[in-house]
Amino acid sequence: MFRFLNLGAPLGRTLLGGIFLLSGLTKIGAYEATQGYMEAMGVPGALLPAVIAFEILAPIALIVGFYARSAAFLLASFSILTALIFHFNFADQMQTILFLKNMSIAGGLLFLTSAGPGAISLDPRR
Repeated sequence: MFRFLNLGAPLGRTLLGGIFLLSGLTKIGAYEATQGYMEAMGVPGALLPAVIAFEILAPIALIVGFYARSAAFLLASFSILTALIFHFNFADQMQTILFLKNMSIAGGLLFLTSAGPGAISLDPRR
């Protein structure tokens, strides 16, 4: 049981961070389409490089447990913000599901912000 508890935190960090990391990498391959979608939703497309960098670097920090609480808090804030901007059309069932997904991810990240990254991370070593 103790070993599972030790592995639960890094596994949780990996699962939470993985969705953002994959999203950031996917945006590189669909750059123009993503930029167009952002602009259609009223967000300047010029922000896309910063979004990509954030969606790649913050989850890597979270996964390895380097400033994990800060990374989790920033990713939670980002998740809430993107839900409010991109998935606020509750007349569309898919957008409602995506909104709730983002809020659920934010909840897990806020819990991680509170509880910390666990023993298997870089944070206790610095």
